[in-house]
Amino acid sequence: PPSRPPAPRARPPDAMAAEEAAAAEGQDIFYVCKKSLDKLQEKLKQSEEITSELVNELTFPENLPDEETMVPVDMRGVGQDFDDVEQMVESLGPKGTAEAFIKAKEYFDANKDKEPAEERPKELTAAEWKQVLQEEEDLLEGEEEDDLLLEDEEELDEDEEGEEEAAEPAAKKAKTS
Repeated sequence: PPSRPPAPRARPPDAMAAEEAAAAEGQDIFYVCKKSLDKLQEKLKQSEEITSELVNELTFPENLPDEETMVPVDMRGVGQDFDDVEQMVESLGPKGTAEAFIKAKEYFDANKDKEPAEERPKELTAAEWKQVLQEEEDLLEGEEEDDLLLEDEEELDEDEEGEEEAAEPAAKKAKTS
């Protein structure tokens, strides 16, 4: 399967002020496929089986058409923290994960923080959500590359110090003969 994005705490790029306000209030926004969420809700009502494929359809936009609607949910509604969707599925199973996302949607809709409508995260298309995820991934990769560069520089500095120390005693020996 394609690499999975971490459980994103991403918000639409056009809502930077809303993002800062949301972060201050502790929102934990994630986007899911509206059609899949509706389908899961219906299946739960009918007590039908929820498969991990359905959960993946809900949470991973890679396989969705670009025009598919993604809706914001507030993961605080789940009641526990998870690093990513795989961890949720491992812990709660597909059915529990579906129920958790429905709770997260209800929590978002309830607007417990009484946020003004214009400041709330808006629906996105799958294409917009993919772009947000890609930008986050690029940022994370950039940070990892910076960390690796720093580590390489530190190793180089240590190697150079070692070479200088090794060169000095040899130079002293040359003077004594």
